[in-house]
Amino acid sequence: MDDYTKSNAIISESKVPEVTLGFWIIKIAATTLGETGGDTVTMTLNWGYLAGTCLFLAAMIILVAAQIRARKFNPALYWATIVASTTFGTTMADFADRSVGIGYTGGSTLLLTCLMLVLGLWYRAEGTISVNSVSTPRVEAFYWGAITFSQTLGTALGDWIADTGDLGYRGGALVFAAGLAVIAALYFWTRVSRVTLFWAAFILTRPLGATVGDFLDKPLDHGGLALSRPLASAVIAVFMVVCVLLIPQRAGQHPGNQSAERA
Repeated sequence: MDDYTKSNAIISESKVPEVTLGFWIIKIAATTLGETGGDTVTMTLNWGYLAGTCLFLAAMIILVAAQIRARKFNPALYWATIVASTTFGTTMADFADRSVGIGYTGGSTLLLTCLMLVLGLWYRAEGTISVNSVSTPRVEAFYWGAITFSQTLGTALGDWIADTGDLGYRGGALVFAAGLAVIAALYFWTRVSRVTLFWAAFILTRPLGATVGDFLDKPLDHGGLALSRPLASAVIAVFMVVCVLLIPQRAGQHPGNQSAERA
């Protein structure tokens, strides 16, 4: 590689974490907390789906703005934003499915369409949808838009499998765990696009967390364990904080040269 090539292949840090096993452990904990936390506000505290959605939407907007303004990757801020997006996803999906009445199938179809639209616009604008390219405000806006729709889609999918699919929460968790196992196998033993596998895994971890959260706090006659939602949320939150503090995390990296990224 000559000096010119080296100077144009500058490696700089992204503002999102490197994708490791620790990333997925914390992500699943965050999605489970989003389910139990959202249900705590809308059901246990009896705020209702609309008020809960407005509350978590406001929190998510504030945190996304802070994330975009941040100069570098901050684990606490990043994961707080993920929790806000997954909790908003829980209440928004429940509001659309139950209050508006479009149902789990209709909600899942609509949200999948929105997610594909955001990813398509992102790819058209940047030539990639790799999380390693998240370094500018415009790309961050695409990233968090895709994150939010994927979180909401995951909630709707989890409810669709558990209820409409009549598999229950245990069956739903097994289906999504099996799906993630297939993705892991494709990652280790095939050459399928890593970007495609990342987004597939990101989407599937949400309904896995949603079904696990529902299994913990739903009534016994609905196939759950009937645990206290606030208690379950507190335990999961503590576990997640411990993981964030103890699991090594570092910012992902991306090439500073945009043509190299597109290649």
